[in-house]
Amino acid sequence: MIRPRLAVMVKEPRPGRVKTRLGREIGTVPAAWWFRHQCAALLRRLRDPRWDLALAVSPDRDGLESRVWPGDLPRIAQGGGDLGDRMGRLLRLPGPVIVIGADIPGVTRAHAARALHALGSHDAVIGPAADGGYWLIGLSGRRAPPPGLFAGVRWSTEHARADTLATMAGLRVALTDMLSDVDTLADLQAARHLGSSGPRR
Repeated sequence: MIRPRLAVMVKEPRPGRVKTRLGREIGTVPAAWWFRHQCAALLRRLRDPRWDLALAVSPDRDGLESRVWPGDLPRIAQGGGDLGDRMGRLLRLPGPVIVIGADIPGVTRAHAARALHALGSHDAVIGPAADGGYWLIGLSGRRAPPPGLFAGVRWSTEHARADTLATMAGLRVALTDMLSDVDTLADLQAARHLGSSGPRR
């Protein structure tokens, strides 16, 4: 039996390379600092014996990121192409596999566990975001991914989730918890408010 895999997509946290929209509002150095510390906290929270935690890294070369991320976590190269190309490679690993971004402050082990549980009775799972995108996607591995998975998805728009679902025709898709990522100063302020008042699990 293949153990579930939780892959977190991370980028080398260099100023101007990560969180560029946030960087335009608060500066590239603070944005990169936030991303680096957000990733570290997320990875600490998501360690769990129920799944294998892995880093999906970009760039693929072994550079600064090797000194930033925990050395005991396995690394998977994201490869080239757009977001769909890179996520598609991860989702074609032996399943079940769920993939999340590293910029979602609200993610807990309970969220990951619910997504993996959904894959017990569904072919795929998506964690919706309020802006029309999504923060999590996963496949059970029982069926091959559709050949047109992610084809024509309008990334970074309010259409991303609907477009993705259209490429998953024929799969039984479950929706799990709604969470939000951090792209702007308003997102960051909302995340800080949630972190100070919301439950921690």
